[in-house]
Amino acid sequence: MAQQSLTKIILTGAIAGVLGGGVVLYGEHSIENIQTTKQKVSTKADKTTAIPENATATTAYGKISDAVVSVLNFSKSGANSFQESSEGSGVIYKKAGDAAYVVTNNHVINGADQIQVMLHDGKKVVATLVGKDAMTDLAVLKIDPKNVTTTAEFGDSNKIQVGQKVLAIGSPLGSEYASSVTQGIISAKKRLVESTPENGQNYGGSTVIQTDAAINPGNSGGPLVNFQGQVVGINSMKLSSSSSGTSVEGMGFAIPSDQVVDIVNKLVKDGKVTRPAIGIGLVELSEVTVDDQKKLLKTPEFLTGGVVVMSTTPNGPANKAGLKKYDVITAIDGKTVNGQADLREELYKHNLNDTVTITYYHQESKKTVKVKLTQKLEN
Repeated sequence: MAQQSLTKIILTGAIAGVLGGGVVLYGEHSIENIQTTKQKVSTKADKTTAIPENATATTAYGKISDAVVSVLNFSKSGANSFQESSEGSGVIYKKAGDAAYVVTNNHVINGADQIQVMLHDGKKVVATLVGKDAMTDLAVLKIDPKNVTTTAEFGDSNKIQVGQKVLAIGSPLGSEYASSVTQGIISAKKRLVESTPENGQNYGGSTVIQTDAAINPGNSGGPLVNFQGQVVGINSMKLSSSSSGTSVEGMGFAIPSDQVVDIVNKLVKDGKVTRPAIGIGLVELSEVTVDDQKKLLKTPEFLTGGVVVMSTTPNGPANKAGLKKYDVITAIDGKTVNGQADLREELYKHNLNDTVTITYYHQESKKTVKVKLTQKLEN
């Protein structure tokens, strides 16, 4: 596909119904957001074995289907009445004390005056918002646990493989088609896709799993499931054709389960997510022409990955540590940084006021520096 044709593609949140989003241009992509306890969850990665060779879509679906729900977004239509605005999906992942917890997408519940959850048996219950995170497009709800019979188990998204079979379960086109399942494969383990959430702040994109399992409006918030019946991702968005006639098929995206587990634990604990920032503007080294790498960056020819510092926040962490324009960051705490997705992944493993070791190139010289993460990324 020619590069200029990307302007004809839109990335949409897969939610049934419209709550009035907007379109914002970012680079060469047009991004459309369609508005529609302290116990921790673990991925149980070390407790699970390899997926059996005889595992089937039927057995995987049967293990988790009763934990998959529809999430209904209601707006006020009068003093004491509500009108349904949109529908999405969700999955019950925990029962603790007097509550059962549901993870869904932030854009599914955004702007809701009331949220309801429709269980697998069709029963509808009112849900309470525990917390939401615009950057990862995740939200946690809690409901009365008395009618909850099944909770989902998270798998380890770091262990998924390209070509591995997966299922997408949810309510495409709304609760009328609740518990629909589609099958596909993992197309890519990590993709950095650009999006601008409802608060209008650009966070530099999201690292997601790409799948060709059919994801339709209403699937947002539902699970992407491996053949062991474990959640390896939360379905969030898809690429689709615009009115220009550009045809796009089989490109859906899900938030990786390891990221989901981290975020839902923080939302249940604090109701929000606070992230550290190093205070830089950047471009990926791969986006810089070879000529500019030689003349401006003056980096070694063997260097092919990293992020280029284009600016620093005055008195921010990077600025105080001495990082300068055209320095190329290649690692955080010894973990390789090939691009923006790697930088985000490593950085967000840390808390505010942690100290990290950044490896970078200043022209041909390889250097390391300690950076205290005193700057907070507002969300």
